Amino acid sequence: MDRNILRFSREDPRRNSTDIFNAVNSPIESAPSRRIIRRRLNAHRLFGRRPVKKPFISKKNQKARVAWAKAHLNCGRKEWAKHVWSDESKFNLFGSDGTKWVRRPIGTRYSPKYQVATVKHGGGNCMVWRVNGIMDRYQYEDILENTIRPWALRNIGRAFVFQQDNDLKHTSLHVRSWFQRRRVEVLDWPSQSPDLNPIEQLWEELERQLAGVRASNADEKFAQLEAAWKAIPLSVVHALRDSMPRRCQAVIDAKGFATKY
Repeated sequence: MDRNILRFSREDPRRNSTDIFNAVNSPIESAPSRRIIRRRLNAHRLFGRRPVKKPFISKKNQKARVAWAKAHLNCGRKEWAKHVWSDESKFNLFGSDGTKWVRRPIGTRYSPKYQVATVKHGGGNCMVWRVNGIMDRYQYEDILENTIRPWALRNIGRAFVFQQDNDLKHTSLHVRSWFQRRRVEVLDWPSQSPDLNPIEQLWEELERQLAGVRASNADEKFAQLEAAWKAIPLSVVHALRDSMPRRCQAVIDAKGFATKY
């Protein structure tokens, strides 16, 4: 019976004790209780854990990620210091989006088998730059023109390189024309690669700081985010920037699959 319990769990780490009970129970041999099933899984070091959420990465994009990482592996601190990183994130006003669990051995947190693939979708976002409704290419151009470009010119100079993902509004003809007019160099970016973007860790830091902190409306949530963002030490930002060679190497080692970053 124990062998069957272990086999069903290892075949699909997302099966819970009820799923395994239903799978191994039969008229010939009754399955142990759900509590005993959990104990036996724990005894074999298959503990219930929250799975890491990583984007689904197609085989085509796995190859593209490896190629990009190899091309940028030897870029130094001075080169990365010229880059302006961008990203969008969602923060909930109340609670979370729900928690899933997997059973996995210790030390396998970042194994693709135990990750939950995610796909980007629309939603009620609270952005660092406030927009009305869902941001479109016109609002994005306004942010580029009146927020990002002036900041980059003041802090980096005309030779700055802008990073963005491949969202449709980012790659629209309207926005591409703006980059050409303003002579802004855009970093070629592999799709489904948040682990190559150091700003992702800043979002995680905000989530940690605001864990359990509720907001009654979007204005209050934005104020919380803005205050938490300003409180992040510059040394943290520099450390994330300096992690780029390690991120590239991690993607190469993972053969394009999602990494721990």
